[in-house]
Amino acid sequence: MEAHINSILKLQQTFFNEGNTRNISKRKTVLKDLKKEIENREQDIAKAIYNDFKKPEFEVLLTETKIVLSDLKDAIRNIHKWTKPKRVTPSLLNFPSAAKIIKEPYGRVLIMSPWNYPFQLALSPLIGAVAAGNTVVLKPSELTPNTSKIISEIILKVFPKEYVTVVEGDKIIAQTLLEEKWDYIFFTGSPHVGKIVYQSAAKYLTPVTLELGGKNPCIVDEKINIKLSAKRIVWGKFINGGQTCIAPDYILVDSKIKTQLIEALKQEIINAYTKNPEESKDYVHIVNENHTNRLKNLLSGQEILFGGVSYGKNSLAPTLVNEPSLESPLMQEEIFGPILPIISYKNEEEIKSVITKYEKPLSLYVFSKRSAFAQKIINEFSFGGGAINDTVVHFVNKKLPFGGVGNSGLGAYHGKLTFNTFSHSKPIVNRGTWLDIPLRYAPYAKKTKWAGMLERFM
Repeated sequence: MEAHINSILKLQQTFFNEGNTRNISKRKTVLKDLKKEIENREQDIAKAIYNDFKKPEFEVLLTETKIVLSDLKDAIRNIHKWTKPKRVTPSLLNFPSAAKIIKEPYGRVLIMSPWNYPFQLALSPLIGAVAAGNTVVLKPSELTPNTSKIISEIILKVFPKEYVTVVEGDKIIAQTLLEEKWDYIFFTGSPHVGKIVYQSAAKYLTPVTLELGGKNPCIVDEKINIKLSAKRIVWGKFINGGQTCIAPDYILVDSKIKTQLIEALKQEIINAYTKNPEESKDYVHIVNENHTNRLKNLLSGQEILFGGVSYGKNSLAPTLVNEPSLESPLMQEEIFGPILPIISYKNEEEIKSVITKYEKPLSLYVFSKRSAFAQKIINEFSFGGGAINDTVVHFVNKKLPFGGVGNSGLGAYHGKLTFNTFSHSKPIVNRGTWLDIPLRYAPYAKKTKWAGMLERFM
């Protein structure tokens, strides 16, 4: 496999060096071909993801294929505008001159995608990388083999291997890929693996984007629409079986409405997935037995308010947990499954003491009719992104950057920003030759008095 990877990288380096990715019209054409192939195989994609972890077709369309197709339409429509050099105001110190920024591809890009949204989180970064003019090696997750297989088939149909190649395999293959020298690495996954990727990239000073995760708080004020809030929390938490990096990880609720909120959450879970989620066609399974067992172990010793039932090897009912200790395993790591701890607070200091116990999260949500309270929460804590009176929805707006901060990630993407992520912004100054002010040249005798004036033109 190592020899195969080396062969691919040599082919991609030659392909890039020969300028085969520089033509903007050709990039646009290949993106159109990719869009057509995904549209033709959308039902096959849905079936593959269902076979991996029982994800219903509607959720596949909502959170996977339609997002990718929207990203493709956006890139195809705007690629000529995005790649056009941007003129900027020249400095008076350089008079006469013109200045511009050129968007330049990095070169060979490695994209490592996760299993929880196996199609969308593989293809969306790839679209930006190709639009920017890079060659790409895509490493999808081995935990969703059916999806990885169809991604490989689509890429092989659309791209020559020296342009974009899918490399399937386990963590040994991932480690082999990380030992190579890349011009850019884009990784989506856990903070633990993200640190490994970052260390590997540092060896060659390779720039990276790390889309990671964390313990995302959901603060619920006493002044809320309880039914609507519960509905939106249940949707954001339990979509994709809770296996979403921006899902609420735990609730911090005002003690005065805790009981009412719990009852509303229970009812909304039943409304969404019936009293027997095992038979619901809308409830996503856990990706594999190991992850299911990890989640079941997290429930050990906890007071379960609702759910907690495991259906076979790959499923766990939507579960509410009452007042877990912050020192318990459940509250020591990102849950990444259908378990929602509920913790009450009596004042804002208690909110702060819980949130600041953890690293900066990828997302934060606050439910309140009091705009001053909501804004105070948003402004007081550092996190990747979030929403007021809803969950997860900030992800769908391509005009908003998506990314973490600190332990939850490095860099951001979405829409035009994905193109920018995979582009080096190269500044160029074009000096005129009809005038050359001698002030900057040595000898400097008697020129010091002009330094204060120069500062005004910098």
